[in-house]
Amino acid sequence: MVDRYVVAIDQGTTSTRCIVFDRRGQLVSVAQREHQQHFPRPGWVEHDATEIWRNVERVVPRALAQAGIDAGQVAAVGIANQRETTLVWDRRTGRPVGRAIVWQDTRTDTLVEQLAHSPGAEDVQRRCGLPLATYFTGPKLRWLLDHTPGLAARAERGEVLFGTMESWLIWNLTGGLHITDVTNASRTMLMDLNTLAWSPESLAFFGIPPAMLPEIRSSAEVYGTIRAVLPGVRLAAALGDQQAALFGQTCFTPGEAKCTYGTGSFLLLNTGAAPVRSAHGLLSTVAYRIEDQPAVYALEGSIAITGSLVQWFRDQLGLISTAPEIETLARSVDDNGGCYIVPAFSGLFAPHWRSEARGVIVGLTSYITKGHLARAVLEATGWQTREVVDAMNADSGLTLRTLNVDGGMTSDNLLMQFIADVLDVPVVRPMVAETVSLGAAYAAGLAVGYWPDLRGLRQNWHRAAQWLPDMDPATRATEYDNWRRAVERTFDWIKQPST
Repeated sequence: MVDRYVVAIDQGTTSTRCIVFDRRGQLVSVAQREHQQHFPRPGWVEHDATEIWRNVERVVPRALAQAGIDAGQVAAVGIANQRETTLVWDRRTGRPVGRAIVWQDTRTDTLVEQLAHSPGAEDVQRRCGLPLATYFTGPKLRWLLDHTPGLAARAERGEVLFGTMESWLIWNLTGGLHITDVTNASRTMLMDLNTLAWSPESLAFFGIPPAMLPEIRSSAEVYGTIRAVLPGVRLAAALGDQQAALFGQTCFTPGEAKCTYGTGSFLLLNTGAAPVRSAHGLLSTVAYRIEDQPAVYALEGSIAITGSLVQWFRDQLGLISTAPEIETLARSVDDNGGCYIVPAFSGLFAPHWRSEARGVIVGLTSYITKGHLARAVLEATGWQTREVVDAMNADSGLTLRTLNVDGGMTSDNLLMQFIADVLDVPVVRPMVAETVSLGAAYAAGLAVGYWPDLRGLRQNWHRAAQWLPDMDPATRATEYDNWRRAVERTFDWIKQPST
């Protein structure tokens, strides 16, 4: 009998990867290729979608070759993608009308401020579960329509199509299927969380022509047959990367949570079959939907700057030469020396949502060394996690008892121990660290019967490491108070021009 596998295409912020998984959920092979980051103006971040598609064409065959398999042995393909990154392309030629606007991009700050004071703004937030912020897709798409000559008229005529990155890849893989899944649609501000359909009222608020929108489908269902790269293979899943990580961590029960520590960090809590409206600055979002079953929802805390703060410490300050060195440098001192770094480089995300905030370093004295700064860099990720967990506990009525973690930063033992200390709960990392890709593979495999049910997926989960809290409660309280006072120093730094 020929062995069969599931393939995940993980289209991330800095690279695109293809990973082959076996029936036990084990990684068989991986191929990866980075794409260029474009920064045409301060606060602007763009990607070349054509470059990203070409990278998919390269990494998929490479991953299969490394695994020693061919397309006939692939049961299904699932996609995970960077969310909120916004693209418009020509329906006839398939060419992008310009670069994609990346989720980190803040060019819509003035537009968002105007929209926030427009009639109906509160109703939009109530329907979609998201605050008006530069982070989300709707304002980015409106900006493109306003600033690309002739684009709005073409959109009205249905000549151009909008999509986030999974839509773009599905279009190219299938030869013209224009769809998105509920998790990505839930990040646009254009979908009604309860109906899981595009909201006519929200489309009118943002001025988005319905003709350019993709069809909303479930996260796990057979969308169609692939024509390019893996011809004949079923395309059977798409999830935003953080929802994919929740799925890959097998957080299928309300109250289970995961945090992915990467460029930014994203903490998702499964809240079950109904959306929970946040009163503490969190996002209500769709966690996943399997075929025609009811959707499962989540609360999310999005932290903009975590791993990228380490990159800044390395590349901009030059205080380390590789990212892993920060743990060694931080261990050269016993504490932060009274120094705190709040990385509001592009404003603050959850739970504050302050787009005018900018980063600060507070508590500097002549005593502070680069070791103290290194520790403050790591601790910033821990304290930002604590803020989000406190908000989640308050919103959900649940108390987090364990935090499942994944992502590149989980290799830093000092950081993971600090997170356990400040949360006062165990922190657990699974054997398979590639949970984003694994979640996409799991969803695709479920849709085609490669895995029978969610229980079977749970049996694949195994613990690789655990960190238990070991901090004096008084120290925890004092340090957290210092952190919150440091955060307040970031507020109101960027002033809107007077009119």
